[in-house]
Amino acid sequence: MEDEQKLIQKMTPHLQRVMILDSAMSSARMLAEHMRGISSSQSYIAVDGDTAFSLARQIDPQIIFVDLGHDHADGLDLTRKIRRSYFSCRKAPVVAITAQPTVEQILKARDVGVHEFLRKPYNTRDLLRRLEAVTLRPRDWIEAVQYVGPDRRRFNSGDYTGRRKRQSDLVVSDQARIEQALRIVKSALLAMGADPAQALRALRAQVDILGTLGPKVGDVRLTQAAAAFRDFLINATEKGLFNPKDTLLKAGPLVALLPKDKGRAVARTG
Repeated sequence: MEDEQKLIQKMTPHLQRVMILDSAMSSARMLAEHMRGISSSQSYIAVDGDTAFSLARQIDPQIIFVDLGHDHADGLDLTRKIRRSYFSCRKAPVVAITAQPTVEQILKARDVGVHEFLRKPYNTRDLLRRLEAVTLRPRDWIEAVQYVGPDRRRFNSGDYTGRRKRQSDLVVSDQARIEQALRIVKSALLAMGADPAQALRALRAQVDILGTLGPKVGDVRLTQAAAAFRDFLINATEKGLFNPKDTLLKAGPLVALLPKDKGRAVARTG
């Protein structure tokens, strides 16, 4: 019990504003009571996705629960929209709640950016385990074009027993992170015509990652290429001169660092 109280004390600062999307008010209130008992949090409830999206912009939740219910489209759509928004809560942990999670449902939720699953019926200990996972064991953030959310390679939900659930998946080497960032850069370049706003956001995020990892692994070429491309992106966006042709040209030195067998195709990221 003492250890549990220490754990709650560590998590409490991250749990003060809670948003719950659930079409059933009774179960939403039950969860709110659980959260109030754990961290004296303030919970805000929405019964549909549109209301929840508007609420998220207003209250800036620190954690979001989405009850998938029989029709899980609302919860998944809300997660996807928040991840791709410019809300300050876009990176907030999302916990999906469902009575009978299937592998298909879990994978769909993972692929829109859900952090964790909580199976009904649950007790306080089950809830604490999920809260610990999303508040005290954060995962790297992936800012790509096709995917925005926590690193899927470290997805380790207790309800998911499929591929990738291995201890080795929980540790990502610096080199693997570099190769992933380079793949995302290439993917974002290819998507500039279809989704320029997210492509630019992905490019900026990846050059920041590469700029940090280059010196860490002692790669001078990578460090210099990332710094030059980052300066170009900042200058181009500040002056409103961002265009695909120049961006492709300036990104050349970075893309050239992607191993050839991995540079021929844009792989799924995150």
